[in-house]
Amino acid sequence: RGPGAGMSGWAGPRVLLGIRDAAIEGGSRCSWDTSKAGGTPDCVPGITMRYPDCSQCTSPLIHVVQVYCPLEDSPYHRTINVLACPRPGCWGTSESWKVLRSQCEETTQKLETRTENALVSMTARDWCDEADDWGAEDCPGPDTEGSVSLGAAEPTHCPSDGEVRVQTSRLEALSLQEKAQGMGLVTQTPVPAFQPFYISVVEEEERSLATGFSHEQKLLREYQQREGVNVEELAVSSCEDEGVTEKYEKVKARHGDRTVVKFMKRISSCPEQILRYCWNGSPLLISSPTMAFESAMPVCETCASPRVFEFQLMPALVNMLKSASTEEASVEFGTVLIYTCERSCWRPSNQSPLEERAFVQGDPDQRFFR
Repeated sequence: RGPGAGMSGWAGPRVLLGIRDAAIEGGSRCSWDTSKAGGTPDCVPGITMRYPDCSQCTSPLIHVVQVYCPLEDSPYHRTINVLACPRPGCWGTSESWKVLRSQCEETTQKLETRTENALVSMTARDWCDEADDWGAEDCPGPDTEGSVSLGAAEPTHCPSDGEVRVQTSRLEALSLQEKAQGMGLVTQTPVPAFQPFYISVVEEEERSLATGFSHEQKLLREYQQREGVNVEELAVSSCEDEGVTEKYEKVKARHGDRTVVKFMKRISSCPEQILRYCWNGSPLLISSPTMAFESAMPVCETCASPRVFEFQLMPALVNMLKSASTEEASVEFGTVLIYTCERSCWRPSNQSPLEERAFVQGDPDQRFFR
């Protein structure tokens, strides 16, 4: 899929990978239905997004990714924006991240298009054409016939039923658009930003079947030499066995967690992936969590439905995020798991995004991904 492609229509177990694509130039217009990293959020129609601050230190957050991800059989467009605190003291804490989900009905988008077309057709010429036609059609009243006009006749124009319907529909469209319009992104002060670039989408299965993994194989060889293990022999199934092997002990001695082996083997066919998407699937953990975080994940505050895994940010993204200004800005993480409402609840009257949840895992071996 091309630059900025969305994760649309995927609700099954298939995994989609987000890959870095072309840079978004300063003058390029970016739409809310585009997947990208960096820049600032692009609000969907009808939404007012007040730029969030860090709940830990109150500093302005920095926009990390925007993912366009409408769900299958849903009447809604759907965009998720993920932001994080760029202050080193807040790195690694889930509370310093914000996940904002915005939606709009497809009819809302069509309404905007129809309204724009109506506005284009309602030019000065439309009004002037009618103004130049004063008295072209007199509209006689009940007492007009047979009466004598005293003085100059008052020019009148009686619009036809068709004209009345056209003007009424135009006014209704303008009224509806006014109700649907939001204020977009609202910021009190200049906010930090990363240099933006598009995210293209590939299927993990297709990528795994591709040939020519010289770079990936080099990374694997370097890792095996450093760890003194053979990744191919550490199959995923063996990682899930109860028994602990001598080779696993070597890995555990360095990382403290065998989960990293499973993580690295899974991404070996595409180590440059910056995002993994699998709605209602299972996340790829980089280390064993210290708690049963999924069972502890808060339910949706709006409808009380459970939250499900939707996508995660990958370690390769960290080094690709460069500050868009002279002031340095960065974020550090191993992987960031994004959980969203299972029902993806939304009311057409909503005018601000709904907040979802992020769970941050630190990278047990940053050097492998740098």
